[in-house]
Amino acid sequence: MLLHTLKLLAFACLLLVTSSTFGDEDRRSIVATTTQAADLMRILTDGLDNIELTALMGAGVDPHLYQPTESDIVAMNQAEMVVYSGLHLEGQFDTVFAALAEQGIQTYALSAPVRDAGFIIGGFDLSDTLMNVDDPHFWFDPLNWQLTAADLADALAEFDPANAATYQANAAAYIEQLHLLYAWADAGLRSIAEGQRYLVTSHDAFQYFGAAFGWRMQAIQGLSTEDEAGVGDIQETVDFVIANEIPVLFVESSIPPDTIEAVIEAVRAQGGQARIGLRELYGDAMDDPGSFGGAYIGMLAQNALTIMQSYRCMGVDVEIKDWPESLAPQPPDDIWNVDCDA
Repeated sequence: MLLHTLKLLAFACLLLVTSSTFGDEDRRSIVATTTQAADLMRILTDGLDNIELTALMGAGVDPHLYQPTESDIVAMNQAEMVVYSGLHLEGQFDTVFAALAEQGIQTYALSAPVRDAGFIIGGFDLSDTLMNVDDPHFWFDPLNWQLTAADLADALAEFDPANAATYQANAAAYIEQLHLLYAWADAGLRSIAEGQRYLVTSHDAFQYFGAAFGWRMQAIQGLSTEDEAGVGDIQETVDFVIANEIPVLFVESSIPPDTIEAVIEAVRAQGGQARIGLRELYGDAMDDPGSFGGAYIGMLAQNALTIMQSYRCMGVDVEIKDWPESLAPQPPDDIWNVDCDA
């Protein structure tokens, strides 16, 4: 870890003395750190051929733990703009972002408009020395993502004025889609009785999701996957599951299932009937571009479907609404139709 930190500092120093180079004056080079950032950039730049987008993190990559490589540093150094999530989600990048700003490369934090509007959830204690930190998983509320889409479109319009109308039109169309997504997910998730709406996951990534759709959260690990779950954390979750008769617990796609499996085993040893959800939930990262879960709308919809279907398979009453015809992408059959006994 010390060696990696020293390398980052060396790269950061290099950024301050190395100028960016561009082969084509008409092309604009933008780097996006996370899968969510890259997806939003693709949507807002749709129809344009002058944007060269580089996505750093691939499907299933945990941004809390991801350490920028030398090629990542080079890509950011050669970019005119770097779009990142913020709120220390990309914790290993903080030194690099500071160096980029000093060099004059434009940086944009997707969380900034949500924070400025007062919709960030804070007050989490990570350690004795770092208190009252903000929850970085703001995108799990589609209303927050609408704010981000609109504000990033404004930033891109200022960055590339010649194509301002395209950015604004793409954002407006996308925000309408997010309205549909929110209404669909909200109707289904709130059809479950309030006393049964508990979401138990590997780490504390779903507070915004719970606030958006009326669910209460319980996680084994804290906000960051750097936090290690101990025996006490697992037992606390076991007690919570048993006390609230929670039938389903969920594994996240970017985190090993060990801790959730340990909770399930302990719950069953005490006579409980809890099981793991039908599919993994997307937590800090999405799927491959082009797949249903590789788009923000598909990612959030699949999470909502997985929760609703998993609860229904355990005998809980839930009404899953028809998918809006104009909402894209369409859920594939293997996600929409599930066999509880499979």
